[in-house]
Amino acid sequence: MTTEDELSPELPEYRDNPFISRLPPVLSAEQALSELIDLPFHREGEQQYPPHLRCHCILRLGRYFDPLERQLQLEMRMSALIRQGYVGRNPHTTDYLHRLHNDYERVARRDLDASLYPVESTASGFALIGCSGIGKSRSVERILRLYPQTIHHVEPFSLMQVTWLKLDCPYKGSAKQLCIGFFHEMDKILHTRFEARFGSSRHSVDEMVVHMAEVADRHALGVLVIDEIQHLVQAPGLGCNDLLNFLVTLVNKIGIPVMIVGTPTALPLLQGAFRQARRASGLGSLVWERMPNDASWDHFVARMWRYQWTRDPTPLTDELREVLYEESQGVVDIVVKLFMLAQLHAIQLGVLRGRAERLEAGLLRHVARENFRLIAPMIDALKRNDVLRLSTFGDLVPLQDYVRQAFQNATVRLAPSAAPLEPAEHAAAAAVDGGEAILVALEGLGLARDLAEVLLTQARLENPGLGPLALVAAISEKLRERGAEASPTKQRPGRARRATPRIAPLDPDDMRTIVSAASAAGATAYAALLAAGVVKPPLMDVAA
Repeated sequence: MTTEDELSPELPEYRDNPFISRLPPVLSAEQALSELIDLPFHREGEQQYPPHLRCHCILRLGRYFDPLERQLQLEMRMSALIRQGYVGRNPHTTDYLHRLHNDYERVARRDLDASLYPVESTASGFALIGCSGIGKSRSVERILRLYPQTIHHVEPFSLMQVTWLKLDCPYKGSAKQLCIGFFHEMDKILHTRFEARFGSSRHSVDEMVVHMAEVADRHALGVLVIDEIQHLVQAPGLGCNDLLNFLVTLVNKIGIPVMIVGTPTALPLLQGAFRQARRASGLGSLVWERMPNDASWDHFVARMWRYQWTRDPTPLTDELREVLYEESQGVVDIVVKLFMLAQLHAIQLGVLRGRAERLEAGLLRHVARENFRLIAPMIDALKRNDVLRLSTFGDLVPLQDYVRQAFQNATVRLAPSAAPLEPAEHAAAAAVDGGEAILVALEGLGLARDLAEVLLTQARLENPGLGPLALVAAISEKLRERGAEASPTKQRPGRARRATPRIAPLDPDDMRTIVSAASAAGATAYAALLAAGVVKPPLMDVAA
């Protein structure tokens, strides 16, 4: 009987190279799918858990990773990228020793172009471009975890091989900061002191990149991945060009594969200096568009839809598929978060109003409208396919923070230790979610609606767990601090100081007057505002 090993023989250029032979075997598409998939734990009967526990179960979807054809294609490219880069750096040949001698010469002369021996490079440059939330960084990280980051060799000589290193380009950071980040990460992996030796402020960018090349070659770095490369476009000065020239040199002269990941904002960067690399397109760069509304999208949504923790599981219909695509525009990160927040909202409505916990089209639209205001301009640009406007948007970190905060608040409010709510108190508890009462109060203070929404979102992130009145107070205090920080105008000599205008008394219908009177009478502020018609229950217009 023929074994699998006999059907999959090792390639001689891989088998005879210690840097490659110690790596995991090359995976087939089926094996890669099995290794990359990361579906959440879901057990029958968890739908009957208490609401606050089911909120934690829904959070498992935050790690949801279901690879599609594009992820399998990326795994194949990265597998070849790493191994082909090592073909020209075999420690059993004299080429590797020549590379080390060239590194010594570059450091001695502080010149990245210096060399003693001609060596051939088999490395390639590779780029992955796609809009925010499309799954680029998560996919790259999942694939890199298939490889051990370090491998200790004792033959033919002792060294610690670093298979991969991933760096995040600092926001509006310089090339110098990225070099320091390289030394810092290598120190974490190898327990060395490269940052202290080469990353101090007294070293110039030219000196740092020379030492980067030497350290990367000495430890047989398999691939250098630089994520969020679009941040480098916004860096001041000429450090951007210095780093790009260095990346080209890493590929062409040092022989170390370089992979850069970024949004469409980085396209001018790639079309400039990086395209000069002789092998920049050796494996072909990938541009990931948002998922089209086709069979692949239906497959992804159908598999995700199985992970429901509502009391009443909802079957997936064509209408729900269309709503999910309309509100996410095929961005995987957004559709997963929409699915999470919709389940959370359904559970809250079940507890607060006794409704059936079902996921319906109206509920999905309401959740997207209320919770995705931060990314509404991005969704609108996707709907209109406005490529120019899309290039101006950053990542979805604020949305991730908002989702996390929403689940933390829901877990506290739905805990069994909380006293059961009377019908009249449902609106007060729901006000924490909708925020309509807070927005009305801020508008009463003279703030525009859009500014009030931004300030409310920031206040919730900075002050988790605060009630409506406390949030209004926090926002008011922040506005007063901003006013106090404004620099006073200098008074011209010889001009008398103007008298401070007298503040007019508050109107009886002013919100502050109502709250003050309620406090003096021993009543709650919310009850007084509700009686005065200033606020209203925010969940009255929630879709059924």
